Amino acid sequence: MRNSMTIKGLSFIAFALIIFTTGINTSWAASNLQGLPDFTSLVDKHSSSVVNISTSQKMKRNGGLPKRPPGVPPGAPFDDFLKRFFGDEEGGGERGRPDHFDAKSLGSGFIISNDGYILTNNHVIKEADEIIVRLSDRREFIAEVIGMDKRSDVALLKIDADDLPVVKIGKSNELKVGEWVLAIGSPFGFDHTVTAGIVSAKGRSLPNENYVPFIQTDVAINPGNSGGPLFNLDGEVVGINSQIYSRTGGFMGLSFAIPMDVAMDVVDQLKETGHVTRGWFGILIQDVTRELAESFEMDKPIGALVARVLPDSPAEKAGIKVGDIIVAFNGEEVMSSSALPPMVGSTRVGEKIETRIIREGKSITIDVEIGELPMDDELKLSEKAGGSREVEIERLALVVSELADEQKEILENGKSGVYIESVGRGAAARAGLRKGDIIVMLDNRNIDDVKSFKEIVGGLKEGRSVPVLIQRHSGPVFLALKITADD
Repeated sequence: MRNSMTIKGLSFIAFALIIFTTGINTSWAASNLQGLPDFTSLVDKHSSSVVNISTSQKMKRNGGLPKRPPGVPPGAPFDDFLKRFFGDEEGGGERGRPDHFDAKSLGSGFIISNDGYILTNNHVIKEADEIIVRLSDRREFIAEVIGMDKRSDVALLKIDADDLPVVKIGKSNELKVGEWVLAIGSPFGFDHTVTAGIVSAKGRSLPNENYVPFIQTDVAINPGNSGGPLFNLDGEVVGINSQIYSRTGGFMGLSFAIPMDVAMDVVDQLKETGHVTRGWFGILIQDVTRELAESFEMDKPIGALVARVLPDSPAEKAGIKVGDIIVAFNGEEVMSSSALPPMVGSTRVGEKIETRIIREGKSITIDVEIGELPMDDELKLSEKAGGSREVEIERLALVVSELADEQKEILENGKSGVYIESVGRGAAARAGLRKGDIIVMLDNRNIDDVKSFKEIVGGLKEGRSVPVLIQRHSGPVFLALKITADD
């Protein structure tokens, strides 16, 4: 009897423990669910301001099959087959198709004013012959392009409609890394698809996109999402979903959005003038690596290293020189070269900005009057080979020659240098020098010719890194050169 009571008592205790534990787990799960964001009200309130954008463009066919075989008149046997396969008598197109076809593309956008202004990406509507905007209520409008800006990838459209639902514009500079964000768009044409994630990073610089400090997220973005809004939890648009980083063409966890602070500045300028102006420094820059920092006698690798100063530019007028390292702009520290272009681009033309640089180990402050960024500031470099008089520089294990006259003309401000004919195993190869480079400066000293180059090389100390400026087809580049006892 006692054993039976004991067993019953233990069973009751075990049952009570199960109930208690289950209650704890249920409570824990509920508390955690309460900590996750609920996007339903945000989507209900703001999805109607997101639009689908479809474009069409007439494209000319390339190639194609030959015309109707010669000597076969219309109405001959199998004429229908010949028309379908070879085209009509006038040539037709490939297998009877016309010489032109309509190329179509899809994207997203969002309404920023109730009278029909819409924001999207420049690449969504670029070169389109017709742009159709479809609203959430299935109405469709042909859109007018108010303006486009290639550098920021922003386009402003207008449709003829009133009393439209609009988004609330937020401040992207107040975003924090780790904050929840949500995207609404039309990936692969699926209207009003909602995806969510967090802000992964801010101020990202992408290749060929120097003037936009992108917001990086892990929100799922795919073709068709471009131009759609990125919302914060307050229902404010903080970015325009623009592009992804992918090796497959699909989403891989790296998405990039244009900050709304940048986009709205573009909108204001497009409305007022139809085009966008940006501040311009007139320099080519690169990152400061650990080796370069050592060669410039810096404590840590920060700033933007000036590899070229364009003639008649604001930088040249202010006295900026090749080899200067810009470490602060308008009171804001420049941690890397990618941080500088957005700072300069957002500065008003004509404004004088205090710029702090490191020159030959000393900190100097220079006032630079910002100019207007030209429409095309790309540099064209000569691809011709060097001149004659090849000379071997044994200490660096490379062969150099004098520059040809054509190359001297390419180097601005009357600069000269030496052309690298070949590179062997040694200090030059370790530094990254290669055949075809033009050495313009070494150890902060200009290279006049082969003779002066040999003299400077002869005076270099072993074990000390020195900066070397070279000119390549892609542009000027600084490298760090160090001679060791084995050289």
